[in-house]
Amino acid sequence: MSEVPPRKKVVVLGSTGSIGESALKVARDIPERMEVVGLAANRSVDRLAEQIAEFSVQDACLFDPTGLDQLRTKIDDKVTVHTGEDGLVELAQHPDADMVLIAIVGVAGLRPALAAIEAGKDIAVASKEILVMAGETVMKAAREKGVNVLPVDSEHNAIFQCLEGRKPEEVSRLILTASGGPFRQAKKEDLANVTVDQALKLSLIHI
Repeated sequence: MSEVPPRKKVVVLGSTGSIGESALKVARDIPERMEVVGLAANRSVDRLAEQIAEFSVQDACLFDPTGLDQLRTKIDDKVTVHTGEDGLVELAQHPDADMVLIAIVGVAGLRPALAAIEAGKDIAVASKEILVMAGETVMKAAREKGVNVLPVDSEHNAIFQCLEGRKPEEVSRLILTASGGPFRQAKKEDLANVTVDQALKLSLIHI
């Protein structure tokens, strides 16, 4: 009989967005392997309150403090609620967490990601902007702390799975199809003339 892996305790930053909701669905499906210990949302008070109750978390963060009073009326008064960027950092360093899922849109997840790494937590990154903007810094910090950086975004996760356990010399090239991104509606004949400057400019708009 194979040994059952220990249950991972996870903090979800961006729990009311699409990636966060997907992560919580996984937690529902495999409660024996994943426990949610912290939740953070931007301003979705009602949905965050529902998630706090469902997963019985004792620590949460509402980034926009204007909804704090409303949230407190909807949750148990024993729940600790943080706010703002400092609140995200507090949650990212949750003492019980094994992993922190960074599912925050844009660059707002960078400081919490670095805080989680500093606290020795593995991070799962759904926001590619973090690595585009500060990939060298994030990966250097992760190596120094001996923690894992796991890609969640579909294409990045596919590459990760293809490369995991392989030596660099075993891989000659990787091919990504243009299933999305800034050129997904471009005509086939126009793609051959796309420049790097166009890709960078449109990527920023797309983000």
